[in-house]
Amino acid sequence: VETEAVLELSRDGDFSFTLVLFSVTTTRQGAVCMIEHHLEMGRKLLAAGQLAEALSHYHSAVEGDSKNYLTYYKRAAVFLAMGKSKSALPDLSQAIQLKPDFLAARLQRANILLKQGSTQEAREDFQAVLKRSPNHEEAHDQLRKAEELELLQEEAHEAHHRGDYSTTVQVLEKVIELSPWDPESRELRAECYIRLGDPRKAIMDLTPATRLRADNRAAFLKLSQLHYSLGDHHDSLNQVRECLKLDQDDKECFAHYKQAKKLSKQLDSAEELISEQRYQEATEKYESVMRTEPNVAFYTNKAKERICFCLVKSGSGEAVDICSEAHQREPQNIHILRDRAEAYILLQEYEKAVEDYQEAREFDQDNQEIREGLDRAQKLLKQSHKRDYYKILGVSRSANKQEIIKAYRKLAQQWHPDNFQSEADKKEAEKKFIDIASAKEVLTDPEMRQKFDSGEDPLDPENQQGGGGREWPFGFNPFEGGNFHFKFHYN
Repeated sequence: VETEAVLELSRDGDFSFTLVLFSVTTTRQGAVCMIEHHLEMGRKLLAAGQLAEALSHYHSAVEGDSKNYLTYYKRAAVFLAMGKSKSALPDLSQAIQLKPDFLAARLQRANILLKQGSTQEAREDFQAVLKRSPNHEEAHDQLRKAEELELLQEEAHEAHHRGDYSTTVQVLEKVIELSPWDPESRELRAECYIRLGDPRKAIMDLTPATRLRADNRAAFLKLSQLHYSLGDHHDSLNQVRECLKLDQDDKECFAHYKQAKKLSKQLDSAEELISEQRYQEATEKYESVMRTEPNVAFYTNKAKERICFCLVKSGSGEAVDICSEAHQREPQNIHILRDRAEAYILLQEYEKAVEDYQEAREFDQDNQEIREGLDRAQKLLKQSHKRDYYKILGVSRSANKQEIIKAYRKLAQQWHPDNFQSEADKKEAEKKFIDIASAKEVLTDPEMRQKFDSGEDPLDPENQQGGGGREWPFGFNPFEGGNFHFKFHYN
């Protein structure tokens, strides 16, 4: 029509108005072409799975023609493909408003509403489809599901009101199967799991629930608190930060954030100190952890366990008592049993060390570290019935080289055979002197000491190739044959 008007005006000589009308006509035609271009590009990109790019073209198409119901419908299809059902709903509603008999859009909206748990609105849409298309099979099936969902929702709320949380969970299984995008059902089931003492399952429900509401600060806070109570302090911080992103002035979230951040920083710092073998400082840091959070058992138990470990590593005599206290709190914690066993080894109480390692193995048969520890403790127990070089010198198993040499010099001087007159005393002194010298030789040699600490006596004839007894340098034994005296120099 506009083209004919342009030609008519041109014949009448009204060229100025002709140009205006021609400009309007060509602009409209260009806009239509551009919209068609965006729709075609959106279709191709959607088919290729390039959803973000397709969405951009559909945005442009909607902006170019806000009265075209198909552009809204197609953009809704992209939102659904991206898993953004909440964003798809307004577009489907707009398409239905522009074209009330558009059954595809109404059916799609009804399906979304059903999955969101909005049974009444979903039923209205399914019934509207059936009013125009009575034999529509999908609409009939989905309407039955909407009616079934409504009954299940009522049953779940009645069971919850009675305090029957197990039944509520069972019914909600079916509810969530029909309406997986319903945050209320997931939050209700999470509450039931918490009351049933299963916080891990509660977390599994609350995590998707946070994404199903536009502002779900309550779910983020609850998630953070659950992670915190389970000892997952890093996850706790992550979730409470999500709450603060929605509202940085939320008082409950901010208070929990400060507590979780302080505790997390202390725990990370303590473990860093342990990795640097700064055991005394790590112990102090874990004591701070217990003061920061005295009400959650996990953190007190964790602190006791790690303090036990630090005391063992530093060779403290308090280790057994602290480890025993930690063991009472967590009887099946194999790490505590392992550390207490090592504390007993430091005290040369090998039978108790074997008992702890055996108990730890009962809880974890496949743990290589526990198996090796038990094997070493058993060897040390067997070895203790023979010669114990630490006991001979009267030093602890954590003694350094300087302490060992000092003890050796003192005992060598005390038991030197020249200090004794009778033959019986001299022979006894010779035996002790040899043991003292052997102990010094083994414990000041890193390789030999390591073997001995592993339960093997490097001077035991049974462990030496070819058998035979202890040999002195150059085959000379100062205590065999001859009635002579000598002087010993303590170098």
